[in-house]
Amino acid sequence: MTDPLTVITRRGLLAGGLALTFASSAYAATPVIRIGYQRYSTLVILKASGALEKALAGRANIVWSEFVAGPQLLQALVAGALDLGQTGDAPPVFASAASPDALVYVGHEPPAPLAEAILVPKDSSIRTLADLKGKRIALNRASNVHWFLLQVLHKAGLSFHDIKPAYLTPPSARSAFESGQIDAWAIWDPYLSSALSNSPRILTTAQDIVANREFFLARRGFAESQPDLLREALHQIAQTDDWAQVHKPEVSRLLATQTGLPYDTVYSAIKTRDFGYAPMSADIIHEQQQVADGFLKEGLLPSHVDIGSTVWK
Repeated sequence: MTDPLTVITRRGLLAGGLALTFASSAYAATPVIRIGYQRYSTLVILKASGALEKALAGRANIVWSEFVAGPQLLQALVAGALDLGQTGDAPPVFASAASPDALVYVGHEPPAPLAEAILVPKDSSIRTLADLKGKRIALNRASNVHWFLLQVLHKAGLSFHDIKPAYLTPPSARSAFESGQIDAWAIWDPYLSSALSNSPRILTTAQDIVANREFFLARRGFAESQPDLLREALHQIAQTDDWAQVHKPEVSRLLATQTGLPYDTVYSAIKTRDFGYAPMSADIIHEQQQVADGFLKEGLLPSHVDIGSTVWK
């Protein structure tokens, strides 16, 4: 696989809104695969390498669009503006509840429990998980940390109704956290690593609480109409993950460039993370079903979601 660092300087980020809505007239003759990504993901590495464009040269054109978080990415996918994307565990559950036939799971990555945490100010009186009761906690609604926070509360004998959630995007949450408007912040990398530069205290990571697994999701219509293109995209994702697993310093340099974080900060997080694509299995479907059922039981999901029926076969 080509080192992404040799080509990233030649590949600027596409403006999300324009990339979603308009494609060049030059694309009209061949299919277009519209891919949504976040800055800290396998898809960033794949985008930088240009491997997918090379593999599909003459067969399909690729349009990349960046999103701040998984829920926003899947809103675009459900609306028909994306074909493929990568998110954490909770976003596809909420998306499937809202639009049952819109997306399918096409694979997953290993757990990354150290890549999300609940932060509190360093001088906060919050010392235990039980101390979160009654506190104002920021999170991105329907994101991976939504499930993480719910399980943290359960571990402390609390429910979601025992806190005051503040649904904020990561940039807005950081501003509120650093200005003292909220008591705690449930957040994931790279925003977590960035926030640690200001020395907050980690109340807990997801270690021994939730898996914090990434999933690859496709628009059902795309998966059904272009299965060969989807298979090639997944093959390139798998190769990218294989490369990343044994090139973590290079991955860290790339992600440092993408996020603006210091290399040492990124490498400290990346060196504990495993990369590796795998198709959906019975165990992973069961794990994800527990996420859906847990949200439903808590009254946070409007309807039952059957994960098995949303897996691409």
